[in-house]
Amino acid sequence: MTMPTNASAAAHALTDVTASDSTLRRFLHGLPGVDAVGLEGRAASLGTRSIKTTAKAYAIDLAISMVDLTTLEGTDTPGKVRALGAKAVHPDPTDRTTPSTAAVCVYPDMVATAKEAVAGSTVKVASVATAFPAGRAPLGVKLADVREAVAAGADEIDMVIDRGAFLAGNYMKVYDEIVAVKEASGAARLKVIFETGELSTYDNIRRASWLGMLGGADFIKTSTGKVAVNATPSNTLLMLEAVRDFRAQTGIQVGVKPAGGIRTSKDAIKFLVLVNETAGEDWLDNHWFRFGASSLLNDLLMQRQKLATGRYSGPDYVTVD
Repeated sequence: MTMPTNASAAAHALTDVTASDSTLRRFLHGLPGVDAVGLEGRAASLGTRSIKTTAKAYAIDLAISMVDLTTLEGTDTPGKVRALGAKAVHPDPTDRTTPSTAAVCVYPDMVATAKEAVAGSTVKVASVATAFPAGRAPLGVKLADVREAVAAGADEIDMVIDRGAFLAGNYMKVYDEIVAVKEASGAARLKVIFETGELSTYDNIRRASWLGMLGGADFIKTSTGKVAVNATPSNTLLMLEAVRDFRAQTGIQVGVKPAGGIRTSKDAIKFLVLVNETAGEDWLDNHWFRFGASSLLNDLLMQRQKLATGRYSGPDYVTVD
């Protein structure tokens, strides 16, 4: 199906696609199949691009500004969240030219604490919700989870889709949940997590990407970080292609957030190359691209100091999260 690019016609086309289970299924299964070999080959090829020193310094600062500094553990305490918020605002207290991270990401019960910790800064507070990470709860419980996070001050909501419903082909159930969560999120931006490692095929990741965007996602996100396979260059490249094509056909721009498994500056820069070469410069901004990470920031800070001083400080230079 070819969608028009003007806003009113695009809205009408989107309504047509989601009018019924059969039209939604027809649309999603009508998307072009993914050439797995070609996708993985292109991701690998882009990962070999050489980045010069000046560009590397820029890329490291850009990557720092795109980090959603995350703690999602049962052992999270208010003190840990406050420390994380302070680090998000001033990642390197010895160098105030270091950019702040994009956000801190916490469970709903820690939102108020995180909000206090980043008050007066540009750092957003993101909250996982909808029975994260499994998503196995009635819709009413999921929506209550979202509303409590928003009421506590969350600027962003990271929801998980019902992978069981998706894999069973019940696309309308997944779509309706995304729409309902988007409404419950109010002014907070919505990130829709697919858990790509559980979707089995690239075709499913492409379908999930379009389903999330049709449902009103502000971001599409690879993973919870709680399973064996999280963000990879290949699945992120596929999602970048989806947001590029979605904007080309609807005029609506959607962000991308790879999460889980991105631990080094070298990895982060590879992902930035993917963004630039696939979606384009419009996505090279933390309003449209994020890294879901915890340990990544420390490596970025160490590499940043090495570029500035010529010396590698080692892990004791940065705080342990």
